[in-house]
Amino acid sequence: MSTSVEQVSRLLALVPYLQAHPDADLAETAAAFGITPRRLLADLEVLWFVGLPGGLPGDLIDIDMDAVHAQGRIRLTNAEYLSRPMRFTIDEVTSLIVALRAVREVAGGAAGEAVDSALAKLSTVAGAHESRRVAVAVATSESSVRDRLGEAIEAGQAVRLSYDGLTRAETTTPVVEPHRLSVRDGYVYLEAWSRDRDAWRTFRLDRVAAVEPADGGVADRGEPPAFDGGWLEVRREAALVTLTVADQARWISEYYPVRSIEQVEGGWRISLLVADPAWLRALLLRLGPQVLGVEPVEAAESARDAAAETLALYQAFAAG
Repeated sequence: MSTSVEQVSRLLALVPYLQAHPDADLAETAAAFGITPRRLLADLEVLWFVGLPGGLPGDLIDIDMDAVHAQGRIRLTNAEYLSRPMRFTIDEVTSLIVALRAVREVAGGAAGEAVDSALAKLSTVAGAHESRRVAVAVATSESSVRDRLGEAIEAGQAVRLSYDGLTRAETTTPVVEPHRLSVRDGYVYLEAWSRDRDAWRTFRLDRVAAVEPADGGVADRGEPPAFDGGWLEVRREAALVTLTVADQARWISEYYPVRSIEQVEGGWRISLLVADPAWLRALLLRLGPQVLGVEPVEAAESARDAAAETLALYQAFAAG
C-alpha cells in the first residue's frame, strides 16, 4: 500500500474533521475536502490501518466501514491522539499571506472584511517579523473605485467609467457591464462588456479615475474570453504584426505575449498579435531606430505620421 504526500496531508486533516463531525455524511465530507466520494473511500481504507506502534487491534484507528458502505455515514473512534489539525509551516503561512493580499486588491464589502480577518490571524501566526517580509506590489486604483465596481458587480448594475487611455493619451467615458475583477502580471483589471464596442473588454484599474452608475442592468453575455496568455487570440480585431528589431529591443518578447521569435541577421524577428493600433504606435515610437522593419508595412503608418508631425513641430519651434 502506497500513499502520496497529498494524501498523507489530507488524512492528517481528515481525522480531526471526523472527530469534530461525528457520524459524518460521506458525500458532504468529500465535498468539504474537494475530492470525490470514491477518493474519500480510498482514504478511509488507508486510514483503517493507521495507528500507534504495535499494530494491534487496540492500537489502530477504528472506522465502521459497514456503515460507510451501507449508509454513507463515517464513524471514527480510537484516534484521540490525532485530535488537533496540522499546524501550518511558516512557508505555508507566508504563501497564504501573499495570496490573500493579492485577493484583497479585488475584494470589497463582506469578502474584503473576511480577507482582512484571515490576514490578521495569519500575521499573528507568522509573527511581526515574518509578516513584514511579505509584500505584494499590485497596480490598482483608489479603494473607492474598487469598492464601487465591486458593488456594481454584486448588484448587476452597469457603470460609466472615466478611463485614462495611455496609448491614445485621452480620457474616455465608456459605459460597461462589469463582470469581475482579476489580477494579472501585477495589475488589477476589470473584465466587462463594453456597450460602445458591443464586445468584451478589459480595463486596467489604475487608469480608472471615476465610476458612476449608468442606466440599465447587466445582461447575460456568457463568460468573457479567458484572460490568460492567449486572451488576445479570441479578440476579433487582433491582427498579426511582425517586427524586426535590433538586439537591444529583444526585451519586448519577454514583456509582451508573442507568437514567435527567431534570430535574424542584425537582430530578432518577433511576431505578436495587436488588438489596439494606438498601442502599437506607442511601442514603435518608444523603440525608435531599434525597429528595423514592420510587416505589414501599413501597421507602421500611424507611427511614421506621428513621428513626422513631432519632428515638424520641433523644427518649427527651433526656427521660431
